[in-house]
Amino acid sequence: MDKKSNKTIFWGLVVIAAMAVLSLGAEGIADATGQTLLMTVLKKGTVYALLVVSMNLLNGFTGLFSLGQAGFMLIGAYTYAILTIPVAKRAGVYQYYDGGIVQFSIPEAFSGLLGDLVGGVIGMVVTLLICGLLAALFGWLIGLPVLRLKSDYLAIATLGFAEIIRTFIQYESFAPLTNGSNTLRQYPTFKHLYPYVIIVGICILCIVLLVNSTYGRAFKAVRDDEIAAEAMGINLAKHKMLSFVISSFFAGVGGGLLAMYMSSVQAKGFTVAMTYEILLMVVIGGIGSISGSIIASYLFIGCSEWWLRFLDDPGNNPGGIKLLAPGFRMVVFSTFIMIVVLFFRKGIMGEKEFPDLLRRRPKKSEKEAAGK
Repeated sequence: MDKKSNKTIFWGLVVIAAMAVLSLGAEGIADATGQTLLMTVLKKGTVYALLVVSMNLLNGFTGLFSLGQAGFMLIGAYTYAILTIPVAKRAGVYQYYDGGIVQFSIPEAFSGLLGDLVGGVIGMVVTLLICGLLAALFGWLIGLPVLRLKSDYLAIATLGFAEIIRTFIQYESFAPLTNGSNTLRQYPTFKHLYPYVIIVGICILCIVLLVNSTYGRAFKAVRDDEIAAEAMGINLAKHKMLSFVISSFFAGVGGGLLAMYMSSVQAKGFTVAMTYEILLMVVIGGIGSISGSIIASYLFIGCSEWWLRFLDDPGNNPGGIKLLAPGFRMVVFSTFIMIVVLFFRKGIMGEKEFPDLLRRRPKKSEKEAAGK
Protein backbone atom coordinates (compact mmCIF):
# COMPACT_ATOMS: atom_id res chain seq x y z
CA MET A 1 0.00 0.00 0.00
CA ASP A 2 1.14 3.59 -0.62
CA LYS A 3 1.43 6.28 2.03
CA LYS A 4 -1.97 7.75 1.15
CA SER A 5 -3.71 4.40 1.70
CA ASN A 6 -1.93 3.88 5.02
CA LYS A 7 -2.98 7.36 6.12
CA THR A 8 -6.57 6.66 5.08
CA ILE A 9 -6.59 3.40 7.06
CA PHE A 10 -5.13 5.09 10.14
CA TRP A 11 -7.59 7.99 10.20
CA GLY A 12 -10.45 5.67 9.23
CA LEU A 13 -9.78 3.42 12.22
CA VAL A 14 -9.49 6.49 14.46
CA VAL A 15 -12.90 7.72 13.27
CA ILE A 16 -14.45 4.26 13.75
CA ALA A 17 -13.08 4.05 17.31
CA ALA A 18 -14.34 7.55 18.09
CA MET A 19 -17.79 6.73 16.69
CA ALA A 20 -17.91 3.52 18.75
CA VAL A 21 -17.15 5.52 21.92
CA LEU A 22 -19.77 8.13 20.99
CA SER A 23 -22.31 5.36 20.39
CA LEU A 24 -21.85 4.23 23.99
CA GLY A 25 -22.55 7.80 25.11
CA ALA A 26 -25.63 7.95 22.88
CA GLU A 27 -26.95 4.74 24.44
CA GLY A 28 -26.46 6.22 27.90
CA ILE A 29 -28.35 9.38 26.91
CA ALA A 30 -31.16 7.34 25.36
CA ASP A 31 -31.50 5.21 28.51
CA ALA A 32 -31.44 8.25 30.80
CA THR A 33 -34.01 10.24 28.80
CA GLY A 34 -36.14 7.33 27.65
CA GLN A 35 -35.65 8.27 23.99
CA THR A 36 -36.03 4.84 22.41
CA LEU A 37 -36.53 6.41 18.98
CA LEU A 38 -33.00 7.85 19.18
CA MET A 39 -31.52 4.36 19.23
CA THR A 40 -33.89 3.28 16.46
CA VAL A 41 -32.64 6.09 14.22
CA LEU A 42 -28.98 5.48 15.05
CA LYS A 43 -29.10 1.71 14.53
CA LYS A 44 -31.21 1.76 11.39
CA GLY A 45 -29.36 4.78 10.00
CA THR A 46 -26.02 3.04 10.53
CA VAL A 47 -27.17 -0.09 8.69
CA TYR A 48 -28.69 1.96 5.86
CA ALA A 49 -25.46 3.95 5.56
CA LEU A 50 -23.70 0.77 4.39
CA LEU A 51 -26.54 -0.12 2.02
CA VAL A 52 -26.59 3.36 0.48
CA VAL A 53 -22.79 3.50 0.09
CA SER A 54 -22.79 0.05 -1.54
CA MET A 55 -25.41 1.22 -4.05
CA ASN A 56 -23.51 4.46 -4.63
CA LEU A 57 -20.43 2.42 -5.53
CA LEU A 58 -22.41 0.90 -8.37
CA ASN A 59 -24.67 3.76 -9.48
CA GLY A 60 -22.54 6.76 -8.55
CA PHE A 61 -18.93 5.67 -9.06
CA THR A 62 -19.34 3.14 -11.89
CA GLY A 63 -22.40 4.56 -13.62
CA LEU A 64 -24.39 1.30 -13.64
CA PHE A 65 -28.08 1.96 -13.04
CA SER A 66 -29.02 -1.11 -10.99
CA LEU A 67 -32.21 -1.62 -8.98
CA GLY A 68 -31.50 -5.06 -7.56
CA GLN A 69 -30.28 -3.97 -4.14
CA ALA A 70 -33.29 -5.35 -2.25
CA GLY A 71 -32.64 -8.79 -3.73
CA PHE A 72 -29.06 -8.92 -2.44
CA MET A 73 -30.18 -7.57 0.93
CA LEU A 74 -32.82 -10.31 1.08
CA ILE A 75 -30.18 -12.98 0.40
CA GLY A 76 -28.00 -11.58 3.18
CA ALA A 77 -30.86 -11.27 5.66
CA TYR A 78 -32.16 -14.82 5.09
CA THR A 79 -28.66 -16.30 5.11
CA TYR A 80 -27.95 -14.71 8.48
CA ALA A 81 -31.26 -15.82 9.99
CA ILE A 82 -31.06 -19.40 8.67
CA LEU A 83 -27.48 -19.96 9.84
CA THR A 84 -27.83 -18.44 13.32
CA ILE A 85 -31.17 -19.70 14.70
CA PRO A 86 -30.29 -21.89 17.72
CA VAL A 87 -30.88 -25.59 17.16
CA ALA A 88 -33.19 -25.82 20.18
CA LYS A 89 -35.46 -23.11 18.74
CA ARG A 90 -35.67 -24.36 15.17
CA ALA A 91 -38.66 -26.60 15.86
CA GLY A 92 -40.64 -23.57 17.00
CA VAL A 93 -39.56 -21.38 14.07
CA TYR A 94 -39.96 -24.07 11.38
CA GLN A 95 -43.07 -25.43 13.04
CA TYR A 96 -44.66 -26.52 9.74
CA TYR A 97 -41.48 -28.13 8.38
CA ASP A 98 -40.17 -30.28 11.28
CA GLY A 99 -37.47 -27.81 12.25
CA GLY A 100 -36.21 -27.24 8.71
CA ILE A 101 -33.35 -28.93 6.88
CA VAL A 102 -30.58 -26.85 8.50
CA GLN A 103 -29.87 -28.34 11.91
CA PHE A 104 -26.86 -26.35 13.08
CA SER A 105 -26.06 -22.81 14.21
CA ILE A 106 -22.75 -21.11 13.38
CA PRO A 107 -22.62 -18.95 16.57
CA GLU A 108 -23.25 -22.05 18.68
CA ALA A 109 -20.42 -23.88 16.91
CA PHE A 110 -18.00 -21.04 17.68
CA SER A 111 -19.34 -20.72 21.22
CA GLY A 112 -18.41 -24.33 21.87
CA LEU A 113 -14.84 -23.68 20.76
CA LEU A 114 -14.15 -20.17 22.07
CA GLY A 115 -16.69 -19.58 24.84
CA ASP A 116 -20.19 -18.18 24.85
CA LEU A 117 -19.46 -14.45 24.57
CA VAL A 118 -16.39 -14.33 22.31
CA GLY A 119 -17.38 -17.37 20.26
CA GLY A 120 -20.91 -16.11 19.77
CA VAL A 121 -19.75 -12.71 18.51
CA ILE A 122 -17.13 -14.25 16.20
CA GLY A 123 -19.75 -16.67 14.89
CA MET A 124 -22.11 -13.80 14.09
CA VAL A 125 -19.34 -11.90 12.27
CA VAL A 126 -18.37 -15.01 10.29
CA THR A 127 -22.02 -15.44 9.33
CA LEU A 128 -22.12 -11.84 8.07
CA LEU A 129 -19.13 -12.63 5.86
CA ILE A 130 -20.99 -15.66 4.51
CA CYS A 131 -23.99 -13.39 3.84
CA GLY A 132 -21.79 -11.10 1.78
CA LEU A 133 -20.08 -13.93 -0.09
CA LEU A 134 -23.37 -15.62 -1.00
CA ALA A 135 -24.82 -12.29 -2.21
CA ALA A 136 -21.60 -11.70 -4.21
CA LEU A 137 -21.97 -15.15 -5.80
CA PHE A 138 -25.51 -14.32 -6.89
CA GLY A 139 -24.25 -10.94 -8.09
CA TRP A 140 -21.67 -12.68 -10.28
CA LEU A 141 -24.23 -15.11 -11.69
CA ILE A 142 -26.73 -12.33 -12.40
CA GLY A 143 -24.02 -10.03 -13.73
CA LEU A 144 -22.96 -12.46 -16.47
CA PRO A 145 -26.10 -11.84 -18.60
CA VAL A 146 -27.43 -8.46 -17.34
CA LEU A 147 -24.21 -6.41 -17.45
CA ARG A 148 -24.38 -6.62 -21.23
CA LEU A 149 -27.33 -4.25 -20.93
CA LYS A 150 -27.16 -0.52 -20.33
CA SER A 151 -29.16 2.26 -18.68
CA ASP A 152 -32.90 1.54 -18.22
CA TYR A 153 -32.62 -2.01 -19.55
CA LEU A 154 -30.07 -2.87 -16.86
CA ALA A 155 -32.34 -1.32 -14.21
CA ILE A 156 -35.34 -3.37 -15.36
CA ALA A 157 -33.32 -6.60 -15.48
CA THR A 158 -31.90 -6.18 -11.97
CA LEU A 159 -35.30 -5.14 -10.67
CA GLY A 160 -36.75 -8.34 -12.08
CA PHE A 161 -33.99 -10.34 -10.38
CA ALA A 162 -34.91 -8.87 -6.98
CA GLU A 163 -38.55 -9.84 -7.46
CA ILE A 164 -37.61 -13.35 -8.62
CA ILE A 165 -35.46 -13.91 -5.53
CA ARG A 166 -38.28 -12.74 -3.26
CA THR A 167 -40.74 -15.08 -4.98
CA PHE A 168 -38.40 -18.09 -4.84
CA ILE A 169 -37.74 -17.61 -1.12
CA GLN A 170 -41.48 -17.77 -0.44
CA TYR A 171 -41.97 -20.73 -2.79
CA GLU A 172 -43.30 -23.83 -1.06
CA SER A 173 -40.60 -26.14 -2.45
CA PHE A 174 -37.89 -24.13 -0.67
CA ALA A 175 -39.88 -23.74 2.55
CA PRO A 176 -37.88 -26.36 4.56
CA LEU A 177 -34.89 -24.06 4.07
CA THR A 178 -36.45 -20.57 4.02
CA ASN A 179 -39.63 -21.23 6.06
CA GLY A 180 -41.69 -20.10 3.07
CA SER A 181 -43.82 -17.04 3.68
CA ASN A 182 -43.49 -17.47 7.45
CA THR A 183 -41.26 -15.28 9.62
CA LEU A 184 -37.72 -16.23 10.62
CA ARG A 185 -37.03 -15.16 14.21
CA GLN A 186 -35.31 -15.99 17.52
CA TYR A 187 -31.80 -15.64 16.07
CA PRO A 188 -29.06 -13.74 17.96
CA THR A 189 -28.72 -9.97 17.51
CA PHE A 190 -26.44 -7.16 18.64
CA LYS A 191 -28.34 -5.30 21.36
CA HIS A 192 -25.88 -2.39 21.53
CA LEU A 193 -25.12 0.23 18.90
CA TYR A 194 -21.34 0.05 18.83
CA PRO A 195 -21.06 -3.36 17.04
CA TYR A 196 -23.13 -1.95 14.16
CA VAL A 197 -20.90 1.15 14.07
CA ILE A 198 -17.68 -0.89 14.03
CA ILE A 199 -18.80 -3.37 11.35
CA VAL A 200 -20.35 -0.72 9.10
CA GLY A 201 -17.38 1.59 9.64
CA ILE A 202 -14.90 -1.10 8.56
CA CYS A 203 -17.00 -1.94 5.49
CA ILE A 204 -17.26 1.71 4.43
CA LEU A 205 -13.52 2.15 5.02
CA CYS A 206 -12.90 -0.75 2.62
CA ILE A 207 -15.12 0.95 0.01
CA VAL A 208 -13.25 4.26 0.49
CA LEU A 209 -9.92 2.48 -0.09
CA LEU A 210 -11.36 0.80 -3.18
CA VAL A 211 -12.68 4.08 -4.62
CA ASN A 212 -9.29 5.75 -4.11
CA SER A 213 -7.36 2.85 -5.68
CA THR A 214 -6.56 2.22 -9.33
CA TYR A 215 -9.72 0.13 -9.57
CA GLY A 216 -11.76 3.05 -8.26
CA ARG A 217 -10.26 5.37 -10.84
CA ALA A 218 -11.11 2.81 -13.51
CA PHE A 219 -14.71 2.70 -12.23
CA LYS A 220 -14.95 6.48 -12.56
CA ALA A 221 -13.50 6.34 -16.07
CA VAL A 222 -16.15 3.79 -17.07
CA ARG A 223 -18.80 6.05 -15.57
CA ASP A 224 -17.61 9.18 -17.38
CA ASP A 225 -17.04 7.71 -20.85
CA GLU A 226 -16.98 4.01 -21.71
CA ILE A 227 -15.45 4.55 -25.14
CA ALA A 228 -12.60 6.67 -23.77
CA ALA A 229 -12.06 4.22 -20.91
CA GLU A 230 -11.81 1.29 -23.31
CA ALA A 231 -9.40 3.28 -25.50
CA MET A 232 -7.16 3.73 -22.44
CA GLY A 233 -6.99 -0.05 -22.00
CA ILE A 234 -9.63 -0.51 -19.30
CA ASN A 235 -11.46 -3.84 -19.57
CA LEU A 236 -15.09 -2.72 -19.37
CA ALA A 237 -16.61 -6.16 -18.70
CA LYS A 238 -14.09 -6.95 -15.96
CA HIS A 239 -14.50 -3.67 -14.08
CA LYS A 240 -18.29 -3.63 -14.40
CA MET A 241 -18.46 -7.15 -13.02
CA LEU A 242 -16.02 -6.30 -10.23
CA SER A 243 -18.08 -3.27 -9.17
CA PHE A 244 -21.32 -5.27 -9.35
CA VAL A 245 -19.95 -8.16 -7.27
CA ILE A 246 -18.39 -5.89 -4.61
CA SER A 247 -21.60 -3.86 -4.33
CA SER A 248 -23.55 -7.12 -3.97
CA PHE A 249 -21.17 -8.32 -1.24
CA PHE A 250 -21.68 -5.24 0.93
CA ALA A 251 -25.43 -5.27 0.23
CA GLY A 252 -25.48 -8.86 1.55
CA VAL A 253 -23.58 -7.83 4.70
CA GLY A 254 -26.00 -4.91 5.10
CA GLY A 255 -28.93 -7.29 4.72
CA GLY A 256 -27.55 -9.46 7.53
CA LEU A 257 -27.16 -6.38 9.75
CA LEU A 258 -30.71 -5.31 8.87
CA ALA A 259 -31.95 -8.74 9.96
CA MET A 260 -30.16 -8.18 13.28
CA TYR A 261 -31.80 -4.80 13.70
CA MET A 262 -35.30 -6.03 12.87
CA SER A 263 -35.03 -9.22 15.02
CA SER A 264 -37.23 -11.03 12.50
CA VAL A 265 -37.18 -11.49 8.74
CA GLN A 266 -39.93 -11.96 6.21
CA ALA A 267 -39.46 -11.83 2.45
CA LYS A 268 -42.49 -9.63 1.78
CA GLY A 269 -40.75 -6.68 3.46
CA PHE A 270 -37.94 -6.58 0.86
CA THR A 271 -39.94 -4.99 -1.93
CA VAL A 272 -39.07 -2.62 -4.77
CA ALA A 273 -39.97 0.27 -2.46
CA MET A 274 -36.94 -0.58 -0.30
CA THR A 275 -34.63 -0.26 -3.32
CA TYR A 276 -36.25 3.06 -4.24
CA GLU A 277 -35.66 4.34 -0.71
CA ILE A 278 -31.97 3.49 -0.93
CA LEU A 279 -31.70 5.07 -4.39
CA LEU A 280 -33.41 8.19 -3.04
CA MET A 281 -30.82 8.45 -0.26
CA VAL A 282 -28.06 8.16 -2.86
CA VAL A 283 -29.54 11.04 -4.84
CA ILE A 284 -30.17 13.21 -1.77
CA GLY A 285 -26.65 12.70 -0.43
CA GLY A 286 -24.92 13.13 -3.77
CA ILE A 287 -24.21 10.64 -6.54
CA GLY A 288 -20.51 9.93 -6.21
CA SER A 289 -20.13 11.02 -2.58
CA ILE A 290 -19.65 8.49 0.21
CA SER A 291 -19.96 11.23 2.84
CA GLY A 292 -23.23 12.38 1.29
CA SER A 293 -24.61 8.84 1.38
CA ILE A 294 -23.89 8.59 5.11
CA ILE A 295 -25.48 11.98 5.87
CA ALA A 296 -28.55 11.21 3.75
CA SER A 297 -29.05 7.86 5.50
CA TYR A 298 -29.33 9.41 8.95
CA LEU A 299 -31.43 12.34 7.69
CA PHE A 300 -33.85 10.06 5.85
CA ILE A 301 -34.26 7.63 8.75
CA GLY A 302 -34.46 10.47 11.29
CA CYS A 303 -37.25 12.23 9.38
CA SER A 304 -39.24 9.12 8.53
CA GLU A 305 -38.91 7.35 11.89
CA TRP A 306 -38.77 10.15 14.47
CA TRP A 307 -38.76 13.89 13.76
CA LEU A 308 -41.94 14.01 11.64
CA ARG A 309 -43.97 11.43 13.54
CA PHE A 310 -45.94 14.10 15.40
CA LEU A 311 -47.61 14.98 12.07
CA ASP A 312 -49.43 11.62 12.13
CA ASP A 313 -51.04 12.34 15.50
CA PRO A 314 -54.55 13.87 15.13
CA GLY A 315 -54.37 14.95 18.78
CA ASN A 316 -51.76 17.58 17.88
CA ASN A 317 -54.10 19.54 15.62
CA PRO A 318 -53.71 23.24 16.50
CA GLY A 319 -56.94 25.12 17.10
CA GLY A 320 -59.03 22.12 16.19
CA ILE A 321 -58.02 22.33 12.52
CA LYS A 322 -58.24 18.84 11.06
CA LEU A 323 -54.93 18.93 9.22
CA LEU A 324 -52.71 16.46 11.00
CA ALA A 325 -53.72 12.86 10.43
CA PRO A 326 -52.15 9.44 9.81
CA GLY A 327 -50.15 9.62 6.57
CA PHE A 328 -49.61 13.40 6.65
CA ARG A 329 -46.02 12.80 7.75
CA MET A 330 -45.18 11.32 4.34
CA VAL A 331 -46.73 14.31 2.56
CA VAL A 332 -44.44 16.72 4.40
CA PHE A 333 -41.49 14.36 3.98
CA SER A 334 -42.05 14.10 0.23
CA THR A 335 -42.25 17.89 -0.03
CA PHE A 336 -38.96 18.20 1.83
CA ILE A 337 -37.34 15.73 -0.58
CA MET A 338 -38.63 17.71 -3.58
CA ILE A 339 -37.12 20.90 -2.17
CA VAL A 340 -33.74 19.23 -1.63
CA VAL A 341 -33.72 17.81 -5.18
CA LEU A 342 -34.74 21.18 -6.70
CA PHE A 343 -32.20 23.34 -4.87
CA PHE A 344 -29.38 20.79 -4.57
CA ARG A 345 -29.19 19.35 -8.09
CA LYS A 346 -26.13 17.26 -7.21
CA GLY A 347 -27.33 16.33 -3.73
CA ILE A 348 -26.25 17.67 -0.38
CA MET A 349 -22.56 16.91 -0.89
CA GLY A 350 -22.41 16.66 -4.68
CA GLU A 351 -19.19 14.76 -5.39
CA LYS A 352 -17.37 16.14 -2.33
CA GLU A 353 -16.27 14.28 0.78
CA PHE A 354 -15.75 15.43 4.37
CA PRO A 355 -11.98 16.07 3.91
CA ASP A 356 -12.77 18.37 0.95
CA LEU A 357 -14.74 20.66 3.29
CA LEU A 358 -11.79 20.93 5.68
CA ARG A 359 -9.25 21.86 3.06
CA ARG A 360 -8.53 25.56 2.74
CA ARG A 361 -9.07 27.13 -0.62
CA PRO A 362 -5.88 28.59 -2.10
CA LYS A 363 -5.72 32.35 -1.78
CA LYS A 364 -6.06 34.31 -5.00
CA SER A 365 -3.08 36.33 -6.09
CA GLU A 366 -3.29 40.11 -6.27
CA LYS A 367 -3.29 40.00 -10.07
CA GLU A 368 -6.26 37.59 -10.16
CA ALA A 369 -8.15 39.71 -7.63
CA ALA A 370 -7.42 42.89 -9.63
CA GLY A 371 -8.53 41.22 -12.84
CA LYS A 372 -11.95 40.62 -11.33
